[in-house]
Amino acid sequence: MSSTSMNIRMDSEVKKQAQEIFSELGMDTTTAVNIFLRQVIRTHSIPFPLQLDTPNSVTKAAIDDAISGQNLHGPFMSVDALMEDLNAED
Repeated sequence: MSSTSMNIRMDSEVKKQAQEIFSELGMDTTTAVNIFLRQVIRTHSIPFPLQLDTPNSVTKAAIDDAISGQNLHGPFMSVDALMEDLNAED
């Protein structure tokens, strides 16, 4: 198997932190990158989920309510008080 070089640019702090973790795992950055690339080849995909941390509409509405101070409940001094609030008709 022949080898080749790859040059990439990254934030120096990201590199430092990653190298520290790789070292704790007993490997260098080259080995870690090779593991990643082999997983890409094996799975034909990025080997971890890629998603935006965007809340769904229900969560977004709850966040907006909390920011605006609307539709807030509690604090409750007992479970009975919580249950009474939950069962109340709005």
